[in-house]
Amino acid sequence: MKEIHVNEVISAVERLCIEANCILNQDVIDALNKALGIEESSQGREVLQQLLENAEIAAKENIPICQDTGMAVLFVEVGQDLHIIGGDLTGALNEGVRRGYEKGFLRKSIVKDPFNRINTGDNTPAVIHYEIVSGDKIGIAIAPKGFGSENMGALKMFKPSDGLPAVKNFIVETVDKAGPNPCPPIVVGVGLGGTMEKAAYLAKKALLRPIGESNPVEEYARLEQELLTKINHLGIGPQGFGGRTTALAVNIEVFPTHIAGLPAAVNINCHVTRHRQVVLEGRVSSCE
Repeated sequence: MKEIHVNEVISAVERLCIEANCILNQDVIDALNKALGIEESSQGREVLQQLLENAEIAAKENIPICQDTGMAVLFVEVGQDLHIIGGDLTGALNEGVRRGYEKGFLRKSIVKDPFNRINTGDNTPAVIHYEIVSGDKIGIAIAPKGFGSENMGALKMFKPSDGLPAVKNFIVETVDKAGPNPCPPIVVGVGLGGTMEKAAYLAKKALLRPIGESNPVEEYARLEQELLTKINHLGIGPQGFGGRTTALAVNIEVFPTHIAGLPAAVNINCHVTRHRQVVLEGRVSSCE
């Protein structure tokens, strides 16, 4: 069995927190440049140019792209043949977030209780989603989630008889109601199937997929494109100033569901769509 020390996890998460908040992913930069070339609105083009300039300054100066540095959401894939040593994994992940937000001078936005709203002071605890997978590695993806976009998400439990047309209307209407609040151009994550909480999880995880990478199932890839076209005809435009660039992508994830249900969830990300990931290799145990 291979093992990995929690200190490696802490260091990796610390680094990912800073990079995710300060460096815009290349797929997003490419999508913004593409939008800049086809946007019809002069004001929309100006906003897109400013977003690109902002990202360039943030990367150069190693400062946050946005003042809302988000709630840390982590997707962690743990190999079943890997042994974590030196402490517990959850503690290590939170310690990495704590150090990253401190070292990176990132805004601490987490309160201890939904109603007793005292700031925790270090942006922990993080929201952590675990998945046990085969192998002896650990994959960590961090997606700091700002709440200007998070607040615009929605979930609806449809009846199977409502069908695809109702689900499509729900997705487009959710974006329409959001308007400028999530700081468009946005990325729209959609989760379909499973249970109530599974659909919401799928919608959030869909936001990790690179822009331009379609769902591998052809019918859902076509649906992604259809929804993207409908959303970009809403006229909301960059930062809500009008135009054809309301969304950069629609990413759909699907899971089997019950014969009596049709759960659908929408999770919206701002144009930054922050995420970074790493795979840590285990080492052969010194005891072997």
